[in-house]
Amino acid sequence: MIEIIITMSIAGLLAGFIFSMPIAGPVSILITSNALKGRLRYCNQVTVGASLADFVYVFIAISGLTRLYSLYKPAIPYILLFGAVFLLYLGYKITKTKIDLEHLEDKSHITEKIEKKERGAFYTGCMINLLNPTLFIGWLTSSFFVISFVSSLGFSTGGLDTIIDQNIKEMNIIENGKIENPQIFSSVQFDKKQSPGREVQKKAPIILLKHFHLIISICYASFISLGTIIWFYLMAFLIVRFRKHINIKIISAFIKSLGVVLCFFGLYFGYLAVKAFIRT
Repeated sequence: MIEIIITMSIAGLLAGFIFSMPIAGPVSILITSNALKGRLRYCNQVTVGASLADFVYVFIAISGLTRLYSLYKPAIPYILLFGAVFLLYLGYKITKTKIDLEHLEDKSHITEKIEKKERGAFYTGCMINLLNPTLFIGWLTSSFFVISFVSSLGFSTGGLDTIIDQNIKEMNIIENGKIENPQIFSSVQFDKKQSPGREVQKKAPIILLKHFHLIISICYASFISLGTIIWFYLMAFLIVRFRKHINIKIISAFIKSLGVVLCFFGLYFGYLAVKAFIRT
């Protein structure tokens, strides 16, 4: 059982790190824009908040609790609408920010308003991801790929590959077949022919605890979050470390463009909300 926990923890860590790399999501944009202002502590708090929301979505997606989605689904249009307004507000605030790299570290410039914003960074990161229902399906399908791939390599997943396959099927029923079942990794076959002079040793069946799948679900989801934290911590640190080597006009223009992109995310969420209201 320890081997299964270690395997799924490593898989979760790598998955969280790799799937967080694309700099196209709202959290990435918020972290990048604030890192360019030198606000490393703010970025780290946003990261922790966002990773907490990731943990919740991943755990629900792979633990066999997808039936909760049917209860959650009626609220999705309202969540998307609130998320749209929230992202539009953040995008607008980012486009209006002004930075002064020369005095950024000057304590006299750290006002109570900035400190209050930093205290709210954790909740901002958490809200951005919680108000993005598409993350649930995203983590469900990406976890299917990861867990199926690990299983195809011959590692035991404690039955998670079977559970998440069933989750995909349940989600297909709830979403009326809109989620395609990605079979690419689960169909991978490896040559297991016996080598000359070697005997294949049959492994004894592993006896698992009754609720062991919940334990490894928590481990996998926790290490997904940890991988996410590591990537965003590293990204924010590098941006803060080298931002002074970039022309301030370029930084300002880039930050404003990130704010515009975030506004487009808000408009897209609004579009999804309108579609969801029309369907209901």
